[in-house]
Amino acid sequence: QVQLVESGGGLVQAGESLRLSCAATGRTGSITDIGWFRQAPGKRRELVADISRGGYTDYADSVKGRFGISRDNVKNTVYLQMNSLEPEDTAVYYCAAKNAWTRTYDYWGQGTQVTVSS
Repeated sequence: QVQLVESGGGLVQAGESLRLSCAATGRTGSITDIGWFRQAPGKRRELVADISRGGYTDYADSVKGRFGISRDNVKNTVYLQMNSLEPEDTAVYYCAAKNAWTRTYDYWGQGTQVTVSS
């Protein structure tokens, strides 16, 4: 099993920055990609950014140029640097890890709230 713990959420004003962290423990050798998802009230959960074990990244169009995802494979931690935050970025942010066998996001953190005021 793999456990994921997010941290770094909070309340900020529009234009400010936050950095989220996702620490993985357990059988971390069984995971490949790690992604950050978000879900706002009344909306579907969406993939914000993901990163492969080798460092390949992908971003949702809505955050390109503002968010950056990075990974420290020694610390088994993934970071999401969020700059120029907008009220539309308000959501619960979850990190998730892809199972190397099923190739699906089988492991999820508990989520951290990000609120951006205008």
